[in-house]
Amino acid sequence: MTARTVVISGGGTGIGFATALAFARDGDVPVLVGRRPEVLDRAAAAVAGAVACPADLTEPRGAARVAEFVADRFGAVDVLVNCAGGNGGLEPAADSTDPLAGIAHDWTVNFRLNTLTAVLLTEALRDRLAAPGGRVLFVSSIAAFRGSGSGSYAASKAALHPYAFELAATLGPRGVTVNVVAPGLIDDTEFFGTSMTPERRQARVEETLNGRAGTPGDVAETLHWLASHAAGHLTAQVIQVNGGAERGR
Repeated sequence: MTARTVVISGGGTGIGFATALAFARDGDVPVLVGRRPEVLDRAAAAVAGAVACPADLTEPRGAARVAEFVADRFGAVDVLVNCAGGNGGLEPAADSTDPLAGIAHDWTVNFRLNTLTAVLLTEALRDRLAAPGGRVLFVSSIAAFRGSGSGSYAASKAALHPYAFELAATLGPRGVTVNVVAPGLIDDTEFFGTSMTPERRQARVEETLNGRAGTPGDVAETLHWLASHAAGHLTAQVIQVNGGAERGR
């Protein structure tokens, strides 16, 4: 089977890194995209066949840089996985004490990290998607369905859903599928990191129907299958990977 070119934003850590490993097992070529060159270089060295492409996807020039890199090295994209995102915890704080300015800053940061990164990269690469057979995947969140205590983060993830549905309709005639995966609690990621208390984590685990937190591999394997030939008739869907937690007990 011919190796596929798989562009993965946020590919240096967590779900993105696990996704790169899953595709590399098939002999595919993961292109790891992110803002931190040193993180990407370490990840690329640990994933067979992977290459790093540092870029800030919150800026149009960053997404354009990825498109140029892909055009020069590979020509086309077989699979695009939009994993980049976060809750803004690693970003600079608002430079104002005005409460409304703080709210505007929080919402702007979350939409740039979670929505704009995915939209800019997808639009930069959409004309290079393999057709037929191309795959576009977005990583959303359980928060898009029920909130998370941070309205801005939940809303920024929820915004990916109608965008994905619109893309599915637009790209469907070319034989390209578009789907979304919405994880719940996932251990061993920078998103949850050390900020979650043991009590809060346990409460999240107890919401699941199978009694455990998810792993990056759980999400990665779902993304991997959605990009397979077997999933060729599945598009415009949101697949929840949360142990049933969205249903609750």
